Amino acid sequence: MNVTHLECALCGLRHEARVLLNLCRECGKPLLVRYDLEQAQRSLTKQSLVGRRADLWRYLEVLPVDKEEDIVSLGEGWTPLLHTRRLGDRLGLKELFIKDESQNPTQSFKARGMAAAVSMAKQLGAKKLAVPSAGNAAGALAAYAAQAGLECFIFMPRDTPCANVVECEQTGAHVTLMDGLITDCGAEVGRRKEAEGWFDVSTLKEPYRVEGKKTLGYELAEQLNWELPDVIVYPTGGGTGLIGMWKAFDEMEQMGWIGSKRPRMVTVQASGCAPIVRAFEQGKRFADEFPNAATTASGLRVPKAIGDFLILDALRDSGGAAVAVSDEELISATAEIGAAEGLFCAPEGAACLPAVRKLMETGQVKSTDRVVLFNTGAGVKYLESFDH
Repeated sequence: MNVTHLECALCGLRHEARVLLNLCRECGKPLLVRYDLEQAQRSLTKQSLVGRRADLWRYLEVLPVDKEEDIVSLGEGWTPLLHTRRLGDRLGLKELFIKDESQNPTQSFKARGMAAAVSMAKQLGAKKLAVPSAGNAAGALAAYAAQAGLECFIFMPRDTPCANVVECEQTGAHVTLMDGLITDCGAEVGRRKEAEGWFDVSTLKEPYRVEGKKTLGYELAEQLNWELPDVIVYPTGGGTGLIGMWKAFDEMEQMGWIGSKRPRMVTVQASGCAPIVRAFEQGKRFADEFPNAATTASGLRVPKAIGDFLILDALRDSGGAAVAVSDEELISATAEIGAAEGLFCAPEGAACLPAVRKLMETGQVKSTDRVVLFNTGAGVKYLESFDH
């Protein structure tokens, strides 16, 4: 609709829009979608949002799909922002919120990215889609590919939660379980995609999943009456949601919806797989692959993220932080959040709670701050993580 071109996030090289592309032709880094925001804001205004559809496509003018009939949707987005008062009282935070992404189709925030990616893949003529996944991205791709009538090939580590595997099988995907990690699955997709005719929709290896995820930022602003929070605490594997929100804030500022003030962005990782935390602490712009990655929070088991520099740039530019928490802490936090607020969070989302505690202890989060935690998925998909 208002897309002007694709742009490499690292070297800035301009690429044409409306063709199937993966990474930058020059440096192999992620491509980002750029818009004519002056054109977009002729019809997309704060006032125009009143009465629009209650899903992420309410922001159609800043999404890449050309026409409404090209949208592949299961009702994703516009998830609740819950004021978690009891939990806040426990922490000494009056304004603590949880953005509950478990209420998306396929029960995770991955639905946002896959809705955009599959819509564009279909619009641009792809027939077969492939993805490596630690769990929820696979379930989302399988569902949206089925909705779009496209074939779907999924590669997951053998120890992926059972619910994710069954979900993919029951929504028509071709599922391959592999020994190793998501990086090994990604390498397999990379080896076979050309011969098999697959379009690779891996995290940040195509331009459109981040566009679906950026709607988290638009929704957050709208739900808080265009006043961004002081702190955003985000569980980070591939980091597309954090990168997407950061992009959304820039777009909203260019359209005059918000000012230049930004939330302090906080990455949360598991101590058994914390490449971004380590790179942040070491002052590096790119993260080394994390050796022997292991955590029960399967979505955090991403030893190397292709968008590492984008995550680290956002953390530093916002005066944010990167925090690692143990599996024991995040599993304990799942029960604490559940008992206080009635939310059965995914372990990744629950990891935000001990992270906030650590930041309050060091004075990086103050009792007067408005803090938003992201629950990225439903705990019911991780039953193997809990003793029963």
